[in-house]
Amino acid sequence: MKIAAAVSMLAAAAGFAAWVGYERLDAPGDAPARRTAETRPVPVEVAPVERGPIEQRRTFTGTLMAQAEFVVAPKVSGRVERVDVDLADTVTRGQIVAKLDDAEYVQAVAQAQADHQVAEANLAEAQAQLRIAGRELERVSRLRERGVTSESQLDTSRADQLARQAHVQVTRAQVARAQAELEAARIRLGYTEVAAGWPGGSDRRVVAERYVDEGETVSANAPLLRIVELDPVTAVFSVTERDYGLLHGGQSTVLTTDAFPGERFRGEILRIAPVFQESTRQARVEVRVDNPDLRLKPGLFVRITVVLARVEDAVIVPEQALVRRDTGTGVFVLSGDGTTVAWRPVEPGIREGERSQITGTEPGAQVVVLGQQLLDDGAPVTVGGDTAGAAR
Repeated sequence: MKIAAAVSMLAAAAGFAAWVGYERLDAPGDAPARRTAETRPVPVEVAPVERGPIEQRRTFTGTLMAQAEFVVAPKVSGRVERVDVDLADTVTRGQIVAKLDDAEYVQAVAQAQADHQVAEANLAEAQAQLRIAGRELERVSRLRERGVTSESQLDTSRADQLARQAHVQVTRAQVARAQAELEAARIRLGYTEVAAGWPGGSDRRVVAERYVDEGETVSANAPLLRIVELDPVTAVFSVTERDYGLLHGGQSTVLTTDAFPGERFRGEILRIAPVFQESTRQARVEVRVDNPDLRLKPGLFVRITVVLARVEDAVIVPEQALVRRDTGTGVFVLSGDGTTVAWRPVEPGIREGERSQITGTEPGAQVVVLGQQLLDDGAPVTVGGDTAGAAR
């Protein structure tokens, strides 16, 4: 038991000695080595604060659509004898693009002409009878003045003349109706030649789709061709509430498409919808794009870049220089001797690519763009591969 007690006392003494030694190592008098390690300069990369123009751009995705389109359809039914144009052909306003079998319509015109001639003959007969009735009334009137005929005979002649006059009016109406039917038959005959007569726009368009072939029988108003206007074309995209207020008519745009890599096409905002779609909470925007060589086609997927804002004389830093912390957004500015940095609160503005407009610091300074996550206000730094900052 005495031996066990002695061992316990030795263990306790060893523990106490170890604790004292640790406290001495951690005492303020021994701290310089630890502080030296804690204040070692942080390696950073810097970039200059610049002044110049900057633009806020937004790129939207959209689709090209034809500025206008016209569906060619016959106004009468019939069998298609020929179609004079095909896919991608150019069509001029008023050009005949298809022909229907017109045999029945030719016969209808002939029948209407015959009916019109019969109506004119009936009118001539009625007019002749009216003249005879007029002469008869004159003769009876003279006889009545001499007392040869009775008053009733005079009334009969007058009634006959009135009847003849009414008959003339009826036959004139029949002639007019026959004339109208003849004109209608001629118009229907003319409809067998189907013309592309679109209103407004340019005088030349292109066939986008063909729906029928020769020999098919079509009904009235059945589509034969779809003709579109390709110069200009319209780019359509949707915009959210965030960007809606920054867009306006006449704003210039730049379009790109995978169909023509590396090429840029100029456009101009033509119309902005005054309402948002409830399903998507987006508004429709239409951009007019001149297309004189007809290279851009409806249906192409495009990217539309719009300059939403521009500042001609802005203070600009790289986007990665901005540091966001609980106290706000700021940058670390390198001191004049290059050994320390200072925290400068800034207000971000327009962003263009990897550049950002700020207010709160002046051009000519150097801001940290790499390593700022390890920094605080007044922290020592070494720039790039420069080790001189650590020795200073």
